Amino acid sequence: MKQVTIDPSFWELFPDVQINILFANGIDNHDNEDTYSERKKLLADATHEADKFLTNETFRLNPVVDQWRKTFQQFKKKKGARSSVEALLKRANQGRQFEPIEPLVDVYNSISLSYGVPVGIEDRNKIAGDLHLGVAKGGEEFRPVGAEDDEPALEGEVIYYDDEGAVCRCLNWREAQRTMLTQDSQDVVAVMEATNSEQIERANEAMEKLSELINHYFGVEASKVYHLTKEHPVAEVPENL
Repeated sequence: MKQVTIDPSFWELFPDVQINILFANGIDNHDNEDTYSERKKLLADATHEADKFLTNETFRLNPVVDQWRKTFQQFKKKKGARSSVEALLKRANQGRQFEPIEPLVDVYNSISLSYGVPVGIEDRNKIAGDLHLGVAKGGEEFRPVGAEDDEPALEGEVIYYDDEGAVCRCLNWREAQRTMLTQDSQDVVAVMEATNSEQIERANEAMEKLSELINHYFGVEASKVYHLTKEHPVAEVPENL
């Protein structure tokens, strides 16, 4: 994988969206007992931070939830598909605790909860060719995490994809088992989506914090943050990363 490209078909739907991209190499994502308690506190603190996005007793009327539901109404999707940040906020709203899973997943879940933004991270070494974000032609191969059967993308759905099929369906809703993070993942790409100026401000802060936490937990320096827009739709993986 050499770059992330946002296709013209995406900008036709969402001309004002910003997609933030971050690359990192040399991650050791194996579960670490030395940081388990710290990661548990990280998630607990992030769950508390999420309260600021849950001020309406009717969950769907909270601005972050409402904005992403309206975004998902603008393209073809599988019934029940929701933004990944809504799924996390729903758990927080229900008073459920987040237990550590593996270091990098814990880090990006904490960022999503704290900043109210969808975050996804994929294993770059499993991406076939380059990563794209665009509108599906339909039929792109996709086997979601935990499934045994192919669940191909729908025509008109917004997907991340590579040369072998869909990597993540409905923006950041559900990822493919083929490219998902595992404890052996080392070289990664992080994506973060924002649909309006207020979301963009939070996403920019969130990506900088993600970079800090990657350095803290894994001892590696991430790339600069790339802010992809209609005018600047490509982020190339740095050669000296």
